[in-house]
Amino acid sequence: MPVKKSIKRIKHTRPKKTNPKFDVYKKVLLKTKEQIAGDIRTLSDENSGSGNDRSGDVSGHALHMADVATDMYDREFTLGLASTDRELLFEVVEALGRIQDGTYGACVQCKKPIPATRLKAIPHARTCLKCQKSLEAKSR
Repeated sequence: MPVKKSIKRIKHTRPKKTNPKFDVYKKVLLKTKEQIAGDIRTLSDENSGSGNDRSGDVSGHALHMADVATDMYDREFTLGLASTDRELLFEVVEALGRIQDGTYGACVQCKKPIPATRLKAIPHARTCLKCQKSLEAKSR
């Protein structure tokens, strides 16, 4: 006797049409996203070798302590840059999501519109200036 399988129908929803006034910001955010992703790839490629491979010493002999310290500092500095880039990339991707779901341009705290001058300066801004100041005051 054949077993009947229940097939759920999947609703295919059309993506929401984004507000055309935010197209300029979307383009800037997409360009920024690609630049940051490229920067992260470059930083990762630079850091992927071992300490000896990067300094050109493949003999296996110990390096001078100052050279080792400089290499370690450079590596930590580069990793710090990559971490900052990842955080910015996250903010940019979230902003693109807000454009897609129709909440872009509104403060996530007070729900009031974020001024265009702020969005021009920081297209991934999540909050209006008043709420941002409040958040920064609380974190001190």
